[in-house]
Amino acid sequence: QQGELNSFLWTIRRDPPAYLFGTIHVPYTRVWDFIPENSKAAFHASSSVYFELDLTDPYTISGLASCQMLPHGENLQDVLPRELYRRLKRHLDYIKLMLPHWMTPDQRGKGLYADYLFNAIAGNWERKRPVWVMLMVNSLTETDIRSRGVPVLDLYLAQEAERMKKTTGAVERVEEQCHPLNGLNFSQV
Repeated sequence: QQGELNSFLWTIRRDPPAYLFGTIHVPYTRVWDFIPENSKAAFHASSSVYFELDLTDPYTISGLASCQMLPHGENLQDVLPRELYRRLKRHLDYIKLMLPHWMTPDQRGKGLYADYLFNAIAGNWERKRPVWVMLMVNSLTETDIRSRGVPVLDLYLAQEAERMKKTTGAVERVEEQCHPLNGLNFSQV
């Protein structure tokens, strides 16, 4: 029942109250029906909303893209063991082949092409750091492809906040997201 769901909503008792809500980076349609009404009510009642990152800011998106790149013009082929690189390349070739079959009629109806979608997700993969390629490969599943075009929960809430004319902002900078991941050593990745 909706009333019995754990809300992952914390209230900071002050006047006006402040709320802390934990989100996950999945298409909002997968989780929206499971978000309790108290969380949705807190969002609607708030005049200001702050997210992990501002996913509506082009500078944030561009910063995230550039932090994923290997330094000094290196290529993934230079840093991965040869056999691992070959397996990765074969897997991405397989994904590219399967992508048209995984796409929904709705995606195709909106003019989305498999090649465009592949390049949007995996474009320039040979220049990315291994940790970001690992995260990218994890999102290249049939289920994830079928939900492409549906914003993740954070982005959906940010778009709703903007639509409702709420003040928005971010609590982290791109560097605070990138440096910890880029600092992992190869065996950790």
